[in-house]
Amino acid sequence: MPRPILLANARIVDPSRGLDSPGAVVVSDGRIVAAGPEAANQGTPEGWEVFDCAGKAVIPGLVDMRVFVGEPGAEHLETLETASRAAAAGGVTTLVTMPDTDPVIDDPALVDFVLRRARHSALVNIHPMAAVTKGLAGEELSEFGLLKDAGAVAFTEGRRSLRNAQVMRNALTYGRDFDALIVHHTEDADLASAGVMNESEVATRLGLPGIPREAETILLERDLRLARLTRGRYHAAQLSCAASLDAVRHAKAGGLSVTAGAAIAHLSLNEGDIGSYRTFFKMSPPLRSEEDRLAMVEALADGTLDIVVSAHDPEDVEGKRQPFAEAADGAVGLETSLAVGLRLVHSGDVPLLRLVEAMSTAPASLLGLAGGTLKPGAPADLAVVDLNRPWVVTEEALNSRSKNTCFEGAKLSGRVTRTLVAGRTVYPYADGERGA
Repeated sequence: MPRPILLANARIVDPSRGLDSPGAVVVSDGRIVAAGPEAANQGTPEGWEVFDCAGKAVIPGLVDMRVFVGEPGAEHLETLETASRAAAAGGVTTLVTMPDTDPVIDDPALVDFVLRRARHSALVNIHPMAAVTKGLAGEELSEFGLLKDAGAVAFTEGRRSLRNAQVMRNALTYGRDFDALIVHHTEDADLASAGVMNESEVATRLGLPGIPREAETILLERDLRLARLTRGRYHAAQLSCAASLDAVRHAKAGGLSVTAGAAIAHLSLNEGDIGSYRTFFKMSPPLRSEEDRLAMVEALADGTLDIVVSAHDPEDVEGKRQPFAEAADGAVGLETSLAVGLRLVHSGDVPLLRLVEAMSTAPASLLGLAGGTLKPGAPADLAVVDLNRPWVVTEEALNSRSKNTCFEGAKLSGRVTRTLVAGRTVYPYADGERGA
């Protein structure tokens, strides 16, 4: 194990304890010994490694529960190793991978493969979600019990949505018996049809077919009714519009065991950012109107949105350098999600404690993972963040194997300067590459 560590002169931000105050963090044997004002008086015994944080924030490492990785089958897009390097640079200490791989993660042996590969090559904690249905075909349910025993932390169809209401009902019922969380991408494929961006005046001016908000809300409302019927655990993976938020509020008020997430892009960008057919802004669900974005930010602040994810989805040049309608959906985001989220903090729209809760504490709790907290005894998975450090996003500096960021050239304020996983510094990297 590394030497004991003292992170001194820090701003300690720990949503699990409602703590935001000056203090220090003491780490020993891979776990947090103390974190807060009381740790500032621990002293510095001989042999300890001491870092003067100079007022920087220390937060629980982010837990990103929607990350697409190419391994196995599409390693040219992203591997577990390259994704973990990007995660470490962005303060993400735990990432949860989607089952949209080749082969699909629908078998316990494949869950074991991901976990073994991660232990061998990754800098951060990696946990896979498994497919709800075999082969993501939307028909026959996977073996939830065996997959969960193998290490799957939840079940999802990844980029796809379940059209068949009976299959979704069966999944929620089956999942309830195993206390398994069903994570669903809510987009009605028939309503979305050939649409490629938000259905609006902007789409009309650009001459692009649109996707109505109803494609999301109708499927979401179906799912919420099925969650009520089955009493299963349900999470809407990434919402994008005000009408969906109203549906979630109503469900929560009715006592349903439902949660909802949003991608950082839908909290910070709108359909106008597509500009002159910029394919890096093409994603699913599509970027919506500014009114929808503002509603999403308000929902994050008031807790309607439980979780914020990067929705990291690497695509290569061949997938993105196409006419807008033909380009692949998705953008990378592991390295930029926290800094982009801090825009909402700097603008006064979302308190820092709430943002960190949505990006760390809440997803860890929802998935039953050990991270997301600075409580004594917890794993020392944390990030040191200079909240006011300016930097500019450039594709060549990204650690992801794919460079399809929608924040190229963006001027951000707030950067991770150190990331620890189980008490070990994983960023700056030991090999010295692109350390901050």
